[in-house]
This record gives sequence, C-alpha cells and structure tokens, in this order.
Amino acid sequence: MSNSSTMSPNGDVMSPLIHPLVHSAPADGYSKPKKVTMDQMLEKYCGEFGWWQFSHFILTSLAWALEGIHTMVMIFADREPEFRCLTNRCDSTVKTVCGLEPGSWEWTGGVKSSTVSEFGLICGHKYKVGLVQSLFFAGCMIGAGVFGHLSDSKLGRKGSLTIVCILNAVFGCLTAFSTDYWTYTLIRLLSGFSTGGTGLCAFVLATEPVGQSWRGVAGMSTFYFFSAGIAMLSAIAYFFQSWRSLYIASSVPSVMLVILVLPFLHESPRWCLVRGKVDEAMEIMRTIAKSNGKHLLDGVVLALDSEVNDDDSPDTQSESKEAPNGSLLDVLRLPLTRFRLFLAVAINFFCSVVYYGLSLNAVNLGTNLYLNVTLNAVAEMPAYLITALVLDRLGRKPLAIWTMWFSGIFCLAGALMKGHGTWKVVRMVCGVLGIFGMAGTYNLLFVYSMELFPTVVRNAALGCATQASQMGAILAPLVVVLGGGIPFAVFAVCGIAGGLLVMYLPETLNRPLYDTMAGMEEAEAEKPSILS
Repeated sequence: MSNSSTMSPNGDVMSPLIHPLVHSAPADGYSKPKKVTMDQMLEKYCGEFGWWQFSHFILTSLAWALEGIHTMVMIFADREPEFRCLTNRCDSTVKTVCGLEPGSWEWTGGVKSSTVSEFGLICGHKYKVGLVQSLFFAGCMIGAGVFGHLSDSKLGRKGSLTIVCILNAVFGCLTAFSTDYWTYTLIRLLSGFSTGGTGLCAFVLATEPVGQSWRGVAGMSTFYFFSAGIAMLSAIAYFFQSWRSLYIASSVPSVMLVILVLPFLHESPRWCLVRGKVDEAMEIMRTIAKSNGKHLLDGVVLALDSEVNDDDSPDTQSESKEAPNGSLLDVLRLPLTRFRLFLAVAINFFCSVVYYGLSLNAVNLGTNLYLNVTLNAVAEMPAYLITALVLDRLGRKPLAIWTMWFSGIFCLAGALMKGHGTWKVVRMVCGVLGIFGMAGTYNLLFVYSMELFPTVVRNAALGCATQASQMGAILAPLVVVLGGGIPFAVFAVCGIAGGLLVMYLPETLNRPLYDTMAGMEEAEAEKPSILS
C-alpha cells in the first residue's frame, strides 16, 4: 500500500488517525444527559407562559367558579323571604314576622322559596341558619386537609380535582331532595367537604406548570374565576328562585366541567417528578415545548432541585426511582417550615374573618339581593387586578402587609362611625374599601403560601392554611350577629394583626419553587432570615 494514502495534505501522517478520535463519542457509547430543574427547563426550553400554560390555566381555573357557586349559594337558598300581610291584624311596618298573628301574613315567594320559609328557621330557630352555614365551612375545613394530602400523594392534582368536582355535582343535587332541616344540614356538610378541596387542587394544578417569572400573575388571576362564579350564581338564582331548583341548577356547571374539561387536562409535571414518574413528567414537558413552539433537546432531563448537582446514575429517566414522600409531619419536623406554617395559618385565619365577615355585612345594605351580590363580586375584581400588576414590582411581603393594613384601617374607621343617617352610608363605604383591600390579600396569600413550601409538601401545607381560612369563615357569622360597630372593630384588629405577622415571613419574589425539603433547607440556609 502506498504511504501517500495515509498522509494528510499537509504531510502529517498521523492526522487521519487523530482527527476521528477527537470528534467521536466516548468509548462506552454513552453521552451523559444534562440535569435541570423544572423552573430551568421551563425558562430555557419550554416557555414559562406560552399557549399551553395559558389554555391549561384557563380550563383548570374554571373549577374556581364552581367553588364560588357552591359556597355562596347559601346566600340565596337560606335567605329570609319578604312577607305580606293578609289581614288588618298584621302590622306591615314591622321588619320581622316574629310576634305576628299566625294566618295574618304569608311569604311573598311562597313557602318553597327558601329553606327559612320551608323549614321554619325564624324567630327562636333563626340560629339554625347560622348553624348550617358554619357546618358547611367546617366541611370545607376538613375537605381542604384531606384532599390537600391526597393530591400530594397517589391521587395527584388532577385526580383529586376530578373527584371533588364529581362530589360537588352529586351533593349539590342531593341537597335539593332534603326532606327536613337536619338532612339538609348533613348534605351541606358533605358539600363543604368536597368544596373545600376544589379551589386548592385547581390552584396548584393551574400554577405549577407556569414558569417562575409568570407564576405570581397567574396565581393572582385565579380569583377572577371565583368572583365570576358568584356573579354567575346571581343570574342563576334570579331565574331559579325556589331553593330546590336552585341547588340543581347550580350543580349543572360541575357536571359540565367533569365531562367537557377535566378529561383534556394534563397532570402537573411537578407532581410527576416528585413521585418518581420522570418519564411521564418529561412527556408533559415535551408537549408543553411543542405547543409553545419550542424545542426540548434530547440530552436534557428533569431532576429534583436536590439532585441537579449529583452525578450518580446515568439513567436519570428511570421510573423505578423511589418517590420522595412528604406530609404535614415533615412540615412540622423542620423548624424553618414549621415556623412558616404557623404564620401562614394565623394570617389566613385573620384574613378569612375579615373577608367573609365584611361580605356578610354587605348583604345588610337593604338593596336588591341579586344586584347586591353581583356588585360585591364585581367590586373585588379591581383589587385582584391592581394586586396582580404590582405583585412582581413590590414583592409578596410588602404587598400583603399593606393590603391587610389598608383593610384594617378602614374597618377601624367603620367601627368609629355612627350607625344612622349619613354616617350609615360612610360606614358602608368603609366596608367596601375594607373588602377591597382584603380581597387583594386573600388572593395574594395563595401565591405567597404556595411559594413558602416545597413541592413534596406544598398541598399539605396549603391545605392546612386553607383549613385555617375555613375556621375564620366559621367564626365570621358569629361576629356579624353582634351588630353595631363591634364587627368592624374585630375586623380591624384582625387586619392589623395579620399585617404584623406577615413581617416575619421571607420574601419569595424571584425565588425558585423548591421540590424537596432538603433542597429548600440547603438553599434557605444561606439566607439571613429567622429560623433559616
């Protein structure tokens, strides 16, 4: 063989042998994949808030409208109808039927118009109206904890949301067939159980696939659907004024969501990742990238934040990896998360007392009930918009402090106002401004609370905070019945105290969503904060 056949043009005889070795793959044929966290993959390869996230967010957040409907339906179903006199022995100037001679009056809308008229929840039995409403919120408190745990464990976000929506439809329809007050109370308790997990599961499922820079705005936008659901309920109640037909009509949206929307939703890729279903998580991420017009490189794989710097196993996409499990006990075991949980519970409790308390006070304005509820729902939307616009500029912490203090100051002003004449109107304005501020806080706390805890225990912690909110909702009607300026004084104390507690929480703006307890503890240990 001629030597010229092995010689390069420049005369280097070894060049043809060296060149292939420089560009060839490793001898074992394995090219090590690049591990990235969920936030990194969304930012660099899939898009943080593209068409996929937008459509997924809209469809998932429709469940918030259902929560608004199933929660506030009691306003219309349990209302005390107007009455009219039938004889001259009836005093038409009185505001209550208590003390009127039986047979001298009748309910304007008929006995079947509300639970109050059908079950006789008037005068000495009026407390039963508050009892059934409190038990509904008690069911919400239990359901938030149960479904918060189930959605973090084997059921997942989508599975839990599907179950609660089905239960909402079933219990809503069963309520319409209640034969007596105690049957009605029991079914409303069960309805609260399913309703308590609806917003929680929908919120986490809607926001977890969103990138870090858009997560705050997306999370703040979920409450628009809640308010829209309340406004839609007013329209439904206007056309179905019998409480039995109202419960059936208000359950139809839940049925439609289960059939037409939920089957087309994806599971949260974050949940798949922490449960060890890396292949499934990667498949969802490829779908996100394709829908957003992006390209996810084959050599990039998802990993937990605590594993990104590890070089242990080359097979990072194996589904046999043990899934890290988290529970409320894990939250309490770590001093950092325990302190955050206690603060989140107290702040959510104070916020709920003010929000639901002011909402109930607004019903006493003496205006048309359907119009009043609609205006209350619409009035909350500017608070959501303004808070969302400044959320990523001011940060979670200062915004939560000032919105709670804003509400507390106007509640304090309302407590100092007289309850008659022009001052009555001024007190009403104070209440509207108070609910404006607290509506923004209520929305913000979902985003803030979510970012305080890692994925493996996020829904368990959020469920606990939601339970605290339901405790506040249970207490709110008892505060309202005190009347006069006392409710405003209590709401003022709760608002100001809640703002003070927020001062002890860390700022989470532009911080990543941690996947594991170890990953969060390691990252937060470098920050100079309380118990970090």
